[in-house]
Amino acid sequence: MHLKLLLPMSLSLLMFSATLHADDTEQLKEQLRQLKAQLIALEDRLAQLEQKPSATPETPELTAETATTKEPATDSIRLGGAVRTNYSHTSYSDGNKNRGGDFAFDIFRLNLHGSVGDVSLDAEIRFFDYMTAVKYAYVGYQFSDNWRALAGITQVPFGNWPYNSHNYFFSTNYYIGLEDDHDLGIVFQRQLKDHWQLDLGFFKNDELGGIDGYVSDRSDRYSYDIVGSRPLTEGLYDPPTQALAEYNTLAARLAYQIPNGTDFITEIGVSALSGGLHDGLRRAGDYHAWALHLNGHYDRWNLQLQHGEYRYDLGDVSRIAVGAYAFYDSIAAEAKTSTVNLAYSLPVEWGPITGLQFYNNWGLIHDKSDQTANTMMNVLGFSIAAGGLFTYIDWVQARNQPFVGGSIAGDAAQTERRFNINIGYYF
Repeated sequence: MHLKLLLPMSLSLLMFSATLHADDTEQLKEQLRQLKAQLIALEDRLAQLEQKPSATPETPELTAETATTKEPATDSIRLGGAVRTNYSHTSYSDGNKNRGGDFAFDIFRLNLHGSVGDVSLDAEIRFFDYMTAVKYAYVGYQFSDNWRALAGITQVPFGNWPYNSHNYFFSTNYYIGLEDDHDLGIVFQRQLKDHWQLDLGFFKNDELGGIDGYVSDRSDRYSYDIVGSRPLTEGLYDPPTQALAEYNTLAARLAYQIPNGTDFITEIGVSALSGGLHDGLRRAGDYHAWALHLNGHYDRWNLQLQHGEYRYDLGDVSRIAVGAYAFYDSIAAEAKTSTVNLAYSLPVEWGPITGLQFYNNWGLIHDKSDQTANTMMNVLGFSIAAGGLFTYIDWVQARNQPFVGGSIAGDAAQTERRFNINIGYYF
């Protein structure tokens, strides 16, 4: 029974009892005073819990998804989704500036969530003007009190979870395949005793079937993955002449949650992954990545810190081709990455608006093997929750950053700017 119903009922019973036992009036009055004090304290605590972020980091979009994918009844699959539009005003497009920015359709997406018997299903497909992509599609089974298995296109357990960012553009890690990456494989999740969390994954290949996947365009995907090697004489955005794909990847994420009373939870962890690279005929090389990460919640504040490195071992190759969003790009074959994110969540009651989140997300990719300039992105902004509507309002400043006038393998010195508003209705 809900706390707000249970405690008033208890108070009513005690008041009724007081009329039957006049001799105990003073004692009962004292009990009533104590219960009223407890009621006030517990209601304050309930309000804090309703406002406080969960132990896992949540972006505004994740909160919207959670609100529309509640646990279904037994043997049912729930259909949800979203429709999003986007406005942008940029410094790197003269046409965009002359028009006062552009307003365009972003995505229409559908989600499936539920279970039949003991097996659960989660899936998401996204429809863009220029491509269709499956973000994830997996089945799950809880085969013991502590262990759960997920099989299909699942998220690779790596770094701050599930996102290392709060804004619409994610962090710089997303564009090198180290944030919100999804591949074909199986993940075992275990909630260990004493606040330990362990995730182990084996991924046979990327979400498009690897090097021999039957797809017309290997850049038509949601997650960034390697699609080829990139000679320095090849254009940064060209389709790669030498195709490559990852396969047989092992990933592990170990984290420890440190509670402090009921208001503060800090999760510290380490992640690592290692796999092979195939050119269609033979094993062409290997790739590896690791990261240390911290995700701390204090009252309405959320702090995320992460530092790591990645390396693609392909002999003397210093640059590789990646693909996503119907777009090819280039990244250094080896680099370091660091991010610092801070957010503040504020519950409000302004008509339909029920929540605001203010954030600043900063990321840097540095010490690149191709000797190009650092990639930097800083996103200052806030999100607005209003019923099924979620809106991001972002001011982005970046150098050598995809979708902000550059490439991660670019060598620009100037800082580009993008003002962006993304409006989504989640159902």
